[in-house]
Amino acid sequence: MKIARFAATLLFAIATLPAAAATAFKAEVKGKGEPVILIPGLASSGEVWHDTASRICATHQCHILTLAGFAGVPALRGERLLPAAEQQLADYISANKLGKPTVIGHSLGGFLGMKLASNHPDKVGRLVIIDSFPALGATRNPAISKEQLLAGAAQMRDAMQSQDDATFSAMQQRSVAAMVTSPDHAQRIAGWGKQSDRATVTDAMYDIMATDLREEVARIKAPTLVLGAWAAYKAFAPKEAVEGLFKAQYAKLPGVKVELADSARHFIMYDEPEWMYARIDQFIR
Repeated sequence: MKIARFAATLLFAIATLPAAAATAFKAEVKGKGEPVILIPGLASSGEVWHDTASRICATHQCHILTLAGFAGVPALRGERLLPAAEQQLADYISANKLGKPTVIGHSLGGFLGMKLASNHPDKVGRLVIIDSFPALGATRNPAISKEQLLAGAAQMRDAMQSQDDATFSAMQQRSVAAMVTSPDHAQRIAGWGKQSDRATVTDAMYDIMATDLREEVARIKAPTLVLGAWAAYKAFAPKEAVEGLFKAQYAKLPGVKVELADSARHFIMYDEPEWMYARIDQFIR
């Protein structure tokens, strides 16, 4: 009877314990030195930073993230990825006593870096944004209203969520093929997409398309480097026009430096790595 009472008490205690907080990202730590946080883009694995980290980790401590719901990492349930990742990343920096690390983000990772640096300006020492905009939904119409942004983002999300698996997979494959030059890299990126949770992907894309950070970036205190890609736009606009678009979107960010790669598509770390490495090396030193 005593054993039975003890077991019942133990089970009750376990049942009433608070649930552990869901993890918005997993982190792989490599190297020693000043900390650098590397954030991949939509539906991408931290493996996208493999070659970049091999170079940076020789002199820095790299924290390579993969966000929840992407590339096989379990998805969050009951909360949105980007707000959760932003807060947990701020907490991660404090808990691990990273001071003011350099944050490098690609695409959605760059957007998350902007959110972190604008809402937690004391947590970021330097910020590198790779091919990402403060207001992706406003790139075609800078004067777009908040209501129009929300409506367009919702329409895109609903269309993506309503597709059957084969159609959604084919759409991902086509999109990736336009974002990187090498077919091998395209297959690798598409593979991460297939391992990603569709609801997480579509909700995160909605959040990016529906959000306008053009005013909020003024709160960023960290020196910021923006590296953009031009190759995908060559058929539509001259380099000066694309560079002007980047600069216009980041106009409220004091001292931002914007540079465009000539031959890289969206995945600059694959298409023009040496160009990217040289600028990041110079910037974080």
